[in-house]
Amino acid sequence: MDELTTLARPYAVAVYKRAKETGTTAQWAEALAFLTALMDDERMVRAANSPTVNRAQFTAAFLSLCEGRLSPEAENFVRLLIQNHRLNLVKPIAELFNRYQAEDEGYVDVEVRTAFPLEGDEEPRLAAALERALGRKSRLRVSVDESLIGGVYLRAGDHVIDASVRGQIERLTKRLWN
Repeated sequence: MDELTTLARPYAVAVYKRAKETGTTAQWAEALAFLTALMDDERMVRAANSPTVNRAQFTAAFLSLCEGRLSPEAENFVRLLIQNHRLNLVKPIAELFNRYQAEDEGYVDVEVRTAFPLEGDEEPRLAAALERALGRKSRLRVSVDESLIGGVYLRAGDHVIDASVRGQIERLTKRLWN
């Protein structure tokens, strides 16, 4: 993933700078989220990576799927990615874009995975604790991941806190094998 992030960085920087210049960061964030969702489809990935697919036809078909969802600038960006065989970079571009936006606006996106749904005031309490620990406003994306067995997994940028039962079992297993 690090290699993809390195390749995606110039695109993400350029898109974010342009979005800031034109005051369209929200629209670009939506467009990148939409493109990421499209590229989550395995058939789309195969078509984008296939050397036998006609690029012009693929571009036309891909943009027809995006009709009404992208600005003309975003459509040009998609054309550029397809032309450079970099459509597979949409997800890391979107992640970097979101990180730049969060830094610029003074908050941090935090991925929170829990084994069970958060109840009552647990989410606001967790957000307040993270804000104190990270020194910035936290925007939580909470999801339930039953494979954690118990506990919580937090990721804020490069910071990871794995306080899940599954994580503890994995760490114990590594210690036993070493």
